[in-house]
Amino acid sequence: MVSAAMALAACTTGSLRSDAPPLSVSSTATDSPAAQLQWLDRVTWGANASSQAELAETGLARWMGRQLKPQPQPLPPAAQAQIDAMTISRIPIDQLVIGLEAQRKAADALPDEEQKKAARQAYQQALTRLAREAQQRFVLRALYSPNQLQEQMTWFWMNHFNVNLRKDNIRALVGDYEENAIRPHALGRFRDLLGATLHHPAMLRYLDNAQNAANRINENYARELMELHTLGVGGGYSQVDVQELARVLTGVGVSQQPVDAVPNIRPAVRADYVRKGLFEFNPNRHDYGPKTLLGQPIQARGLAEADEALDRLARAPATARFISRKLAVYFVADEPPPALVDRMASAFTRSDGDIAVTLRALFESPEFAASLGRKFRDPVHYVMAGVRLAYEDRVVLDVNPMLNWINRMGEPLYGHETPDGYPLNEAAWASAGQMNTRFEIARAIGANGAVLFRSDDKAPLEKPAFPQLAESNAVRAKQGSLSEDTREALAQAKNVQEWNTFLLASPELMRR
Repeated sequence: MVSAAMALAACTTGSLRSDAPPLSVSSTATDSPAAQLQWLDRVTWGANASSQAELAETGLARWMGRQLKPQPQPLPPAAQAQIDAMTISRIPIDQLVIGLEAQRKAADALPDEEQKKAARQAYQQALTRLAREAQQRFVLRALYSPNQLQEQMTWFWMNHFNVNLRKDNIRALVGDYEENAIRPHALGRFRDLLGATLHHPAMLRYLDNAQNAANRINENYARELMELHTLGVGGGYSQVDVQELARVLTGVGVSQQPVDAVPNIRPAVRADYVRKGLFEFNPNRHDYGPKTLLGQPIQARGLAEADEALDRLARAPATARFISRKLAVYFVADEPPPALVDRMASAFTRSDGDIAVTLRALFESPEFAASLGRKFRDPVHYVMAGVRLAYEDRVVLDVNPMLNWINRMGEPLYGHETPDGYPLNEAAWASAGQMNTRFEIARAIGANGAVLFRSDDKAPLEKPAFPQLAESNAVRAKQGSLSEDTREALAQAKNVQEWNTFLLASPELMRR
């Protein structure tokens, strides 16, 4: 089996791509393994010895250039095999959802109540299994993908353009939403990302635009599109703009009918009908009246009105500031320096919303370097970092314990109910109860991690059931930056398992 370390080493030996220029960083950022680990802890899902070795070989500037302009890189075969076996990897989303809709209708049509109950339960179980696959795939990529910044940004944008599993049939849609709407654009142009989310049935279902039609206006998506996705609160729009954007978005919806089942469109607007997979623009449901958005008329017609509106929203100065500040909160501080946000917003505007260019301005800033080691880890980051540090490139065969740990801390993947996504600040995740739970999870990772490496719950646990963290080069590099209290606690550990637990539960491991 080819290890992830070998794959990583292979990707560092070729010549640097011309479109991936090295990052301009201070030499002080690369003068020690401990300093490099701080970059890894912030840019990746957690530093470990193999990523440390890769960074030392490549150099921080070149490595960051490649993270900002990633090329496709293979996962370890044992991880990729798990993804390849998933239903969401084998069946296109339109076939999957149309088949499930037929299953649901067939269940509802059964005359026998017991049979109907069993059939409905089977339908719900199928949805839940698909959602679980999406969660498992995310974890495997976060743990082992060489393109760690892309994985970080995929999570960031999934949270920014949040959808919730509990609504409608989003359990079946969320895997494709992440795979085809978010991931391809995570480091690309913001306008392309915005358009991809608008065209995805998961978003249209979640924010009710599938029900938005002329004379039956639903403003939910229009409001969140401006308040949460682009301009932000105080971004210069009014309630009238919400209403006008909702009219622009009438007819933008979802069809779960077979692709050849074209609705009966009135002749005058028949040419405007659009069907791509599950996405549908139905002209019969669209308000063709004149509209004004943000003080300017909408000139286009039909579905093109939505494109014109998105162009206007994506290029608004308020959007540049709102997105830049949110990125700075994620990567720098809960209250990022205004001067940094200003420079990022300028980079966003100059590059027409290029996310990688905006991030380059962030990563090259002195504010970013000064913040390393201080950003509090939310539950997802805490679990990923702990497993990456403890088990390196050894591929987890059962990620469900990790998903359960994340759930216990209150941040289940795709589980935030409201459109604003999970909070990114320390206050949301640093309660006493949260810290107690994290200590228990630190013990699970550091003393009982063998549960991650068995194919099912009945398989025997391998021995030893815990890592040798003290022997890790990454941990050795970290020890110089540990506080006196943490070093004293480690010195009092009675055995390896306890030492691992104390390290993983230490204040230093809570931050990145």
